[in-house]
Amino acid sequence: MMLVASAVVMLILAYALVSVLTQQLVSQKEETALQELDRARVAVEQQIDATGTANSTQVRINSARAALGQMSAQQNDAQAVYEPVVVVDNPDGTATTSPEGYRIPDGMRELVGQGQIVQQYATVDQQSGATYNALMVGTPIECDIPNTQVYLVLSMESEESTMALMRGLLSAAGVVVVVLLVGIAWLATQQVITPIRSASRIAQRLAAGHLRERMVVNSDDEMGRLASSFNDMADKLSKQIAQLEEYGDLQRQFTSDVSHELRTPLTTVRMAADVIAADADDFNPYTKRSAELLIKELDRFEELLADLLEISRHDAGVADLSTASIDIRSCIDSALSQVEHLADELGVEVRINAPAEPVAVECDSRRIERVLRNLFANAIDHSEGNPVTVDVATTDDAIGIAVTDSGVGLKEGQEELVFNRFWRADSSRKRHSGGTGLGLAIAREDAMLHGGTLDAIGYFGVGSRFRLILPRTPGQSIESEPIALEVPGAPQPTAVEAEEQAALPYGLSADGMATNNMSGAESAPDRSGSTVTVDADFPSDNDPEVGPEEGTKATGDDAGIVWPSERQSRSTVVESETPFNQENVPDFDEEAQR
Repeated sequence: MMLVASAVVMLILAYALVSVLTQQLVSQKEETALQELDRARVAVEQQIDATGTANSTQVRINSARAALGQMSAQQNDAQAVYEPVVVVDNPDGTATTSPEGYRIPDGMRELVGQGQIVQQYATVDQQSGATYNALMVGTPIECDIPNTQVYLVLSMESEESTMALMRGLLSAAGVVVVVLLVGIAWLATQQVITPIRSASRIAQRLAAGHLRERMVVNSDDEMGRLASSFNDMADKLSKQIAQLEEYGDLQRQFTSDVSHELRTPLTTVRMAADVIAADADDFNPYTKRSAELLIKELDRFEELLADLLEISRHDAGVADLSTASIDIRSCIDSALSQVEHLADELGVEVRINAPAEPVAVECDSRRIERVLRNLFANAIDHSEGNPVTVDVATTDDAIGIAVTDSGVGLKEGQEELVFNRFWRADSSRKRHSGGTGLGLAIAREDAMLHGGTLDAIGYFGVGSRFRLILPRTPGQSIESEPIALEVPGAPQPTAVEAEEQAALPYGLSADGMATNNMSGAESAPDRSGSTVTVDADFPSDNDPEVGPEEGTKATGDDAGIVWPSERQSRSTVVESETPFNQENVPDFDEEAQR
């Protein structure tokens, strides 16, 4: 833009300069012509008077023109050289000219005949056929030959040559100036752009993980200060990232160490619990119920510990695959058989739409079966008694499995939060399938370990859909999705509804329900003040017999890891739905002392 503006300014200045020079040359030419015309008038009058009346008019004006020619030849100034023309208007309307046949414009002759001194620019024809531009000046002569006029024809060729030279010089100068401006602009741009490009390149390398990249500081100007500030920022970012990585490693190591260290005491507790359970029939109802609760919670604790060990392997990058070519339908059947009791308990029908022919895929059947089991249990648990559909589709390079339920669904922004560890959409909702809060997180890690994907989509009050895509061979690129990620029958908002939703206050949907548009960190449940309520179903005085089929239920936030910062704020409240006589409850401390 600056170059264009500079070029325009150069053109304007050049045009103005050429105009001024042209005006000066023309004014000087006209002034010279008038001076020479005055001298020529005097010379012609004298020469005509000297020739006498005995000679013809043609001879007398030829003599006068010859005298003017000698005067012109003696000029030292090239601008004062002219061609004289003498004209006599005859009474019969003809004209006698010297040189003979020379044509003067009629309008100019008419004005001169009226006694005026006239100047005019005209194109003159030469005898050779060529033409040139000239300045003609004319004046009447007072002599004994009536109607005598003298004209001087001054060629403009020298002035035109001068102007052509000036235009050429100005054009060359303009080109040189433009080239210089381009060069200066390029140098200035390079001085400004090069550090910025360097900063951009180094920023990209920093983003790629090259934390030791720094800018070179070559000056103390603004760019030098920018480079210094950038390097300071990079140093601080590197330190922060290193600290975060260290904290992350410590956290993962802590989880792994705690999980491993808990295995030995858990095994001991399990053995002791099995011994107690073996003699449970000999205990009183209260002790028997306590033994049942102990066994059930030990089962859940072992499941949580196994999930923690598995997620720690993924975090450490040591999870491995044991692949084999299988029919994915067998994995689906095996996973479904493990959750059939849950479907029967909740009255949920599971519909499978799979190809009739085998669907071969090379994968780790143990991991994929675990992924499908988690998806099935999650769909059954949240289907609200509605059917659950399992769709299987294939392409040449991938297979897709979609599990769709028509239950509570997901609110906007929860599609990725469901894969966060220990995250629950509704902390007050009872989890029928048990679970540890790590199932979907491990499922996504297993899918990614195969080079596949696990995604989710849902609509609140309509349902949700989880889609697993696996390559035929682990690590193989997937060209196209074998199955779509969309909930069948989901309502599509109109343009008016979209505008109304955009106009609502932040965090509200059109039906008045709160929406969750926060990030995982913002929407994670606050465990600092959470409580766990255990309904032990202890027998009362009026219910001395307790059947083994009566189970326990736990509600509240996740019963997962209690971090050191949460130990002081975490509390446990034990209460019973069935009233009983507190005096009849045995003192477990006294029993332990016995």
